Amino acid sequence: MALSRVCWARSAVWGSAVTPGHFFTRRLQLGRSGLAWGAPRSSKLHLSPKADVKNLMSYVVTKTKAFNGKYHRFLGRHFPRFYVLYTIFMKGLQMLWADAKKARRIKTNMWKHNIKFHQLPYREMEHLRQVIIFNQDLKCLFLGIISIPPFANYLVFLLMYLFPRQLLIRHFWTPKQQTDFLDIYHAFRKQSHPEIISYLEKVIPLISDAGLRWHLTDLCTKIQRGTHPAIHDILALRECFSNHPLGVNQLQALHVKALSRAMLLTSYLPPPLLRHRLKTRTTVIHQLDKALAKLGIGQLTAQEVKSACYLRGLNSTHIGEDRCRTWLGEWLQISCSLKETELSLLLHNVVLLSTNYLGTRR
Repeated sequence: MALSRVCWARSAVWGSAVTPGHFFTRRLQLGRSGLAWGAPRSSKLHLSPKADVKNLMSYVVTKTKAFNGKYHRFLGRHFPRFYVLYTIFMKGLQMLWADAKKARRIKTNMWKHNIKFHQLPYREMEHLRQVIIFNQDLKCLFLGIISIPPFANYLVFLLMYLFPRQLLIRHFWTPKQQTDFLDIYHAFRKQSHPEIISYLEKVIPLISDAGLRWHLTDLCTKIQRGTHPAIHDILALRECFSNHPLGVNQLQALHVKALSRAMLLTSYLPPPLLRHRLKTRTTVIHQLDKALAKLGIGQLTAQEVKSACYLRGLNSTHIGEDRCRTWLGEWLQISCSLKETELSLLLHNVVLLSTNYLGTRR
């Protein structure tokens, strides 16, 4: 019965009843004539190699997302403290990658249109400044060196957990760590403020103009008594800081080291190199000030205002936004009034204008 069904099906295909022997003969004839056995294959059954790769990649991405979701839920349930650190680390990587892409886009645009750094808008200038500081940071170099030996990456993660301020950049800090670490860094630079004021007092007898000697003495006295100086008190000393004895090139080595600490720069380099770094940092801030004055302080967000104040010497982490904007306005009035030959005054302004400002932590 089974054989009769097969023969009936084959006869339906060929249009007439055939014997098994006739079937094989017919198949050989069709094969010799170049015809294929069975119905023509549909092109939809076989995808192109590109479509196959695309579907494979889509499958891998879907499975990876599902696995990551399960992994995150597992960490959140069983290791909540580690999950917080893991989440911050992954977000930090994303922010770091985004910053690098944006910096590359800005540099490409500068190269295409022959734009100099000081010609950029304020936000692009500030972004490049932060990226340049990150590239000059030795933290990542240290981590890269100690992670070279086999299995040393586990030691790296342990060190990153134990010493986040010393080994990690701001992208990988928690919000609380950012506030605490900024306080610590400001305490470091504020330790040099009395030393810088004392150096200013020591050079007063070297100033030839009697009026300038009186103004500098009065300014140092006000700061030591806890008074916040007025803008005209600082601008009255422009001539003192343009040449001997308070020009950057004429400052004593210990004075230069103290200013380097006030700018959160290492003070263990030779004085000529320290002077070069101070000049570069002050010039960049002066260019940022001009771009910011063109943009307007009112266009900045609260976080941008606080970041700008901190860069210029004010511990803005515990000061209200309005006071920060007021202080930044005073800084811009002084900075935009100075010439390039008077940038030593802008460098000392990090101390003069921030030491006794209302609301700062003592």
